[in-house]
Amino acid sequence: MSNWVDLCPVDEIPEGEGKSFELKGKTIGVFNSEGQIRAIDDFCPHMGAPLTGGHVENGVVTCPWHAWRFRLEDGAWADNPKIKIGCHKTQVVDGRIQICEPG
Repeated sequence: MSNWVDLCPVDEIPEGEGKSFELKGKTIGVFNSEGQIRAIDDFCPHMGAPLTGGHVENGVVTCPWHAWRFRLEDGAWADNPKIKIGCHKTQVVDGRIQICEPG
C-alpha cells in the first residue's frame, strides 16, 4: 500500500517551474510542466546542482549549472537515458499535490 504525502496546492507551483521539498531525508523537486505534475530527485548527478533552479520546457528540466537535461517523466538524462535520477509518483487530489512517500 502506498503512503501519499500532501505537499501543497497545485497553484503554488506555476507552469514551467519547480519547487523543492524534503521528504525522509531526500530533496525532491516537484515540477509543473505542460499540465502535468512530476517529481524527481532535486539534484544533478554531475555536480549536485538543485534542478528546481533550472529551466523547464517540454517535459524536461535543464540544470542551471552545466545544462544537463533530465526528463521529468522518468528522471532520465535526455542526452544519455542510461543515466537516471530518482523519479517519484505524484497525484493531484482536490487541487493539492501529493507524492508517494519515498521508500
